[in-house]
Amino acid sequence: MTGVVDPDELPTVLESGAWYTIDHPSAVGRVRRAASDAARRLGIDESRAAEAGLLVSELATNQVRHAGSGTVLLRVRRDGKAAALEILAVDSGPGMRSVEAEMRDGVSSRGTLGIGLGTLPRLASWWDAWSAPGAGTVVAATVSARGDATDTSGAAAVPAGLTRAMTGQSVCGDAFAVKGSPGARTVLVSDGLGHGPLAAAASQSAVRAFLTAPDAGPTELLQIVHEALRGSRGAAVAVVQQSGGFLHHVGVGNIGGAMHGARTRTLLSQPGITGSHAPRLHETVHALEPREVVTLFSDGLTDRAALSSYPGLARRSPLVVAGVLLRDFGVRRDDACVVVMPVGEAA
Repeated sequence: MTGVVDPDELPTVLESGAWYTIDHPSAVGRVRRAASDAARRLGIDESRAAEAGLLVSELATNQVRHAGSGTVLLRVRRDGKAAALEILAVDSGPGMRSVEAEMRDGVSSRGTLGIGLGTLPRLASWWDAWSAPGAGTVVAATVSARGDATDTSGAAAVPAGLTRAMTGQSVCGDAFAVKGSPGARTVLVSDGLGHGPLAAAASQSAVRAFLTAPDAGPTELLQIVHEALRGSRGAAVAVVQQSGGFLHHVGVGNIGGAMHGARTRTLLSQPGITGSHAPRLHETVHALEPREVVTLFSDGLTDRAALSSYPGLARRSPLVVAGVLLRDFGVRRDDACVVVMPVGEAA
């Protein structure tokens, strides 16, 4: 499990997914088969599973043909009894001036970047994308069974996150969780010390303690997590909570954060180790501005990210924003986690 979202006290579980490197035409077939197989395992019928494979195939083909290479994430999202295949396609290719225009051109014009993108509105239950000339393309989509309610996991108001294990590791020591309570929405990011299974176990313990804790503020929640991690390897952990027109933040260890709006405001964590050497916690409170976006991330991402450098990105879905940030600021020598949460009155 890489993350849990619980915005309405009905948990959405993101099962451990897989990142596929798309650097050769042969990789397209591999990820297409993986997508179709994953859809079948969800109980999606054969025809719809084939459509999931076609959608992923078109996205991966675009990456090889126009970007030279890219990556595709496939993971399962379970909302109560419903389930969907979640897809994220990321590349650093030439990009597009307008995704919508390229999709229209792609219907009939051979050789445009939009070839294959026309499958998104036809086959996806939900989709979103961001691209800019010279800045690559990130496409997010979900595929659920026909007749299921359209999945809105990437809708503008719902936080989304990504994790990626460091090169050479099969499990990620970072994790995240999101939950809702009356009048508040709260996000946790955990970076288990070190790498591998023990780091992952520490972060999953942090997620469990966070999600099973009673409704409380960030300081109380982090204290509960601290007690739950005693005897474990420990972790860097930060919690942010949106309540009314304010954002509350508390963190211990190397978890970075920022509020992106008309200006970028940094969220600073305190030195220490949750579960071991945690300091006296100091919670900060920030008045929210319209259309702000909060990012919270482990030290597997550098802290130089500024959404203002990406025209229009802050208005895209959190999953697409997270994909761009992980692509451009993630480091492969460490596990990485990033969560994006829209806040502010017009988010």
